[in-house]
Formats: sequence, structure tokens, C-alpha cells
Amino acid sequence: MDMKRDYYEDVQLFSSGTVLFWSAALLAFLLTMPLFVPSYYFYLCNIILVHVILAVGLNILVGYTGQISLGHAGFFAIGAYGTALLMARLGVPFFPALIASGLIAAFFGFVIGLPALRLEGPYLAIATLGFGLTIMHVIGRWEVFGGRMGISTPPLDIGLPRMGFSVPVDSDIKIYYLILVIAMIMVTGARNLMKTRVGRAFVAIRDDDIAAEVMGVNLTVYKTLSFAVSAFYAGVAGGLFAFVLGFFDPFTFNLVLSIVFLVMIVVGGLGSVLGAIMGATLITYLQYELLKNIQELPVIGAALVKISQKYLTVIGLQNFSSIALGLIMIGIVIFEPLGMFGIWIRIKKYWKTWPF
Repeated sequence: MDMKRDYYEDVQLFSSGTVLFWSAALLAFLLTMPLFVPSYYFYLCNIILVHVILAVGLNILVGYTGQISLGHAGFFAIGAYGTALLMARLGVPFFPALIASGLIAAFFGFVIGLPALRLEGPYLAIATLGFGLTIMHVIGRWEVFGGRMGISTPPLDIGLPRMGFSVPVDSDIKIYYLILVIAMIMVTGARNLMKTRVGRAFVAIRDDDIAAEVMGVNLTVYKTLSFAVSAFYAGVAGGLFAFVLGFFDPFTFNLVLSIVFLVMIVVGGLGSVLGAIMGATLITYLQYELLKNIQELPVIGAALVKISQKYLTVIGLQNFSSIALGLIMIGIVIFEPLGMFGIWIRIKKYWKTWPF
């Protein structure tokens, strides 16, 4: 059993030389991907990285604090619209606009966190669900947000174009490097946050909020703070997502999107930063690549087409992707409650004790 003898061992970024080596190897792989991966895959990579940021933030709320949210598509939309409109109409540079949109989302997260002081479980889920649907319809009805027609993002420039310092980001590969750096900062920040007094308070609330309050944890402060931090992550992810798409409308941020976000962290593993990353990567890949054209899957695709033609309609064939995601989630809950992170832990334990 690994015993920690001082606080530094608990908060250090790399717990061993092995972790340092594989982290460096992963970083080298991510930085050199454009050398050996076709450029058309980087659209998918960018969406995966955006979802990683959001899933890590959502896991802070659901996995570490135990507060259920079905409204994160609303925070995601606030980040997307906020960043695009601040840049296009007010001329705010990219990074200040992205941070400001994240803070606006965090404010709404704080407001939505107030009902969490009296609600829990399905009641809290319904409250956050109402928020997500409200944001979608409000944006769709106000012309300042482009109405139902949606809006296009301005050209992405991470410099100060009004001051003559321009750094255009005009390709998927350049956007990939931008999002990769931001994702690394956000993931590291979430990992370190969980090692602080704030993170330990979140976990105490998740385990038993009454016991946590008796021990001196201020439930009002930490529950609302958890919502705000999680919403900030969603807002930043939404701002980046806007430039990955280039054009979006209110219906991009629907109820199904919030459910998919929740599926990501459940499949990956609640209460784990690595699990959130793994879940976001898997579900995004399934949605945008493997299950996008389900009829083209080898063997299975042809069989599903025949079943649809005989018993259903070919138009509804795309619903099989949602069915597949649901089956994956059910399988994870039944056979591995810790998600992909639990599978990873079992693999590590196996190789540590191999061949015994």
C-alpha cells in the first residue's frame, strides 16, 4: 500500500517517475499529431478537447460534489454566444472575451446553485433541466442573439487586431493547438483544485452534507461555488466550441446535449479527472465518427439496414446511435460502476501483480 507521509506527496503533479514519463510521452504524442494524422481528423480532435474541458468541469459538480445537473448545455450556450458576440460586436480580443463568457456562465451557475441548497436528487435535476431549456428558448427569441437563424463567429484572432498585432488562427490544426493548451491548463487546474481545501469540502458534501456541515463546511458557499466553477468550465468550452463550428443556432444546445454530457462522465467514471477525459473522448468519438454513419459499419451496418427496412424505417436508422450510447451507459452502470476509470484501475493492478 502506498503511504503518503507529507502533504507535498498528495499535491505534487507527478506522483512518480513512471507517471512523469508517460505524461511526457502523451504530451509529445499530442504535440506531434499533425505530423502523422490526416488534417481532416482535427475537426474531431477539436470537438473531443472541447468536450474534455466541459466533462472535467461537470465532474467537479456531479462526481466530486454530488449535485446532479441536466442544464449544462445552457452554460455551454452562454459561453458560445458570449464569446462570439463580445468579439464580433464589441471588438473584445479573444482571450478576454473567452474569460468573460466563462465568468458570465459562472454567475448563472452561482444563481442556479442557490436552489441546490434546498433541492437534491431528481428535484435538482429538474430545476437545472428547466434552466437549460429556458436558455435555449430565450436565445432563440431574441434577435440580439441572432434569433432562430443562429450566428456566425468572427475570424479567430488571438492577438490584438485593433492595435495592429494580429495572430490569426485560420485552420483546424491551429485551432487544435490553441484548444490543447487551454485544455491542459483547465485539466491541471481541476486536478489541483481537488487537492485543496475547496476540493476536500466538495467531496465531504458529496459523501454526507450533514456531517460536512457539522465539521464546519459552509454548504451555502461550497455548493454554489461548485456550480459556479463547473459553469465556468462549460462557458470556456462553449466559447471554444463556437469557433470549432463557425456557425451555430440555439437548437445546437438542446436537452439531448446535456444528457450526452452526463453520459460522458458516468461512462468515464464519476469523481475522477482521468475518467472524465476518457468518457468525453469515447462518447465524442462514437457520436461524431463511429456511429455517425451507422449503416457504413462493417457487418453490423448492413444488418441494421435490413432490420430497419423490414420492421422500421430507414429514416430512423440514426436513432441506433442513441440506442448504442444508452446501452453503453447501462452496461457501465451494471458491470463497472466506476466506469472506464475503474477498468483502468483494474488493468493497472493486474500488471502490478503480474504474473501472479
